[in-house]
Amino acid sequence: MDAHALEGGFADPARDAAHAFRAIMNAMARPGTLHDITGATPPAPLSPAAGAALLTLCDTDTPLYLAGDADCPAVRDWVAFHTGAPLTGPSHCMFALGRWEALGPLSTYPVGTPDYPDRSATLIVEMDALTDTGARLTGPGIRDAAALSLPGIDAFCANAARFPLGLDFLFTSGAQLAALPRSTHVEAA
Repeated sequence: MDAHALEGGFADPARDAAHAFRAIMNAMARPGTLHDITGATPPAPLSPAAGAALLTLCDTDTPLYLAGDADCPAVRDWVAFHTGAPLTGPSHCMFALGRWEALGPLSTYPVGTPDYPDRSATLIVEMDALTDTGARLTGPGIRDAAALSLPGIDAFCANAARFPLGLDFLFTSGAQLAALPRSTHVEAA
């Protein structure tokens, strides 16, 4: 294991994880809103927001799939040291991390079952930028409508149609985070 894997975790783990968890929960409760999430300095190519999300959500009981460029020795070592999350393939993960293009096809991820819809994956999608423009979002947690710069629309429309089954999404860029739960309806702006 590279010595750099020992760096970049939360400086004050309890406090930083609590702040990051609050940011993630606020993002999930208010789809389409942008939230700052800091405290982690993960290795490239991960953003600080993606690193903070991993440190907050992953542990030895949460299988993680790293897609595309995120599946590199530096990230694998960092995840192993800081979270202990077992690395797995997309069909057995609870969390997946990567760029949108690398995470496909979405049909390979667990979407839950009618008896246990919570047994689905959450995809952490690394983006170049996040803005509150683009696709129109409606549903729980949104007063009238919200907007979010999504990498497409069709996959999210199909995902919402499966509710209560489906995938949940966290979008990260730099130190920002936004969320799109499976209950959110998506349409073109």
